[in-house]
Amino acid sequence: MTKSILSKQDIHFRLQTCSEYGQASFAGIATLSLALVLLFNSFDGAQLATNSVVFVAFVSYLVFALLQLGTMALIRRDLLQYGEIRRTTRWLGYVLLVSLLTANIFIATAAFQLIKRKNSAIYTLSVYALLTTVFVFAVSALNVFKPYVSNMFVPGMALILFAGVIQILGLLLISRYADQQLLPKWFWIVAVLVLATSLTGNLFALALGILLITKLQNKEGSSGTKLNEVVERLSRSTTSMLGLWFIGFLIAISLCSYLTFDYGLAIDNNYSAILQSPSLTYPLGTDNFGRCLFSRIVFGARISLFVGILSTLIPVIIGGTLGAISGYYGRNTDNLIMRALDILYAIPGILLAIAIIAAFGANTVNLIIALSIGAIPTYARTMRANVLLVSTLEYVQAARAFGAGDLIILLRHIVPNSIAPMIVKSTLTVGGAIISTSSLSYLGLGVEPHIPEWGNILKVGSSYLETHSYTAIYPGLAIIALVLSFNFLGDGLRDALDPKLD
Repeated sequence: MTKSILSKQDIHFRLQTCSEYGQASFAGIATLSLALVLLFNSFDGAQLATNSVVFVAFVSYLVFALLQLGTMALIRRDLLQYGEIRRTTRWLGYVLLVSLLTANIFIATAAFQLIKRKNSAIYTLSVYALLTTVFVFAVSALNVFKPYVSNMFVPGMALILFAGVIQILGLLLISRYADQQLLPKWFWIVAVLVLATSLTGNLFALALGILLITKLQNKEGSSGTKLNEVVERLSRSTTSMLGLWFIGFLIAISLCSYLTFDYGLAIDNNYSAILQSPSLTYPLGTDNFGRCLFSRIVFGARISLFVGILSTLIPVIIGGTLGAISGYYGRNTDNLIMRALDILYAIPGILLAIAIIAAFGANTVNLIIALSIGAIPTYARTMRANVLLVSTLEYVQAARAFGAGDLIILLRHIVPNSIAPMIVKSTLTVGGAIISTSSLSYLGLGVEPHIPEWGNILKVGSSYLETHSYTAIYPGLAIIALVLSFNFLGDGLRDALDPKLD
């Protein structure tokens, strides 16, 4: 089959249905964009000088961008002429893996997908688990250039390295055996070891271990669970998986930082290193008190994730419970609950949070409570609507006919089939909670000023935008990246949990 006999519809269909082509194009364009940003930042117009380190980074990203775009062109040619990607083109994935040395997650994920002819949920999770460990190790290793390191730095790095070795071996074995209908019995050892590496905070390793155990327990050798179906669908979206990877990376580095980062560098004043530009010792520079901005942003991820996730989880539980009761029982119960929540909903969330913090003081606990209370009505309304819909379905009516109690019907039949929209909504709104956390901290109404938190860091850096802009740019980029990651993940989950999609 040649390209000339293909219609435009056939060409469009082949390119659209090939995940390798879509991810290759995304990785090439993203890398080229980053190269242009590095080029722009490599020149200092005020001093008419060039930053050699940034310029070298630009050159490396440009080279890999051109290689990736060239690979994309070869994939397109193979699809149009042969109907599939040839083996020689897939071998280019091993060349593109060198991009890991430049911390290019876009090309690395595209390369892993290109190498494997058939990408399963298990293989996808093993790739992202390994990439998470590699990046955590690389970021933690930057501490060796600091004046001193944490007392647990060496054991912590050894633990991360050991987890990486296990995940590399697991990836090799999964690449060979994952496509088989039945896994070998000794694969239990692989599953347990991979699951153990999740102690470093690696969410992908946790999900991978669960999927492997599920497949091993299934006599038919199929991991056809809901989790497997969701991961299969989610893995088709490049942006969603990259968003999930960034969230997982921040969770892992937040936990591993207890061992590999020294908290003193983030909070202790060092007047001999005030407002220093980025260097090997201080990768992101220092603030007006000489504190390492790199360490402060890493430790600040703990607060942003903890407050953002917890202030979303609490209203999901409380609002979901109230919405389920209101939607199931209806009438007087519905009126009582929903009218009370309408009063709460009438108060702007940020104004309610400011009032609570002003009354009880600015600390982390009060911040979580303030953000949680204002979000309860929205989750209650969402759950109520889902319960009203599910309650009319036939299997619920059948459960009532068989004499099942209200509690059994709610917990076993209605709530499990109403929770999917709540999960999607929570991932989409957790970004808003993170922005609210940073905004209140910026106003001095969030966590305590001495605690590293992205809003606090941004507030300090905003005073030096004209002279030392990096003090505000880096925490601002961290907030943007995390919020976008949750939004991308929410979009992907919305499609993955939609039963109408194949």
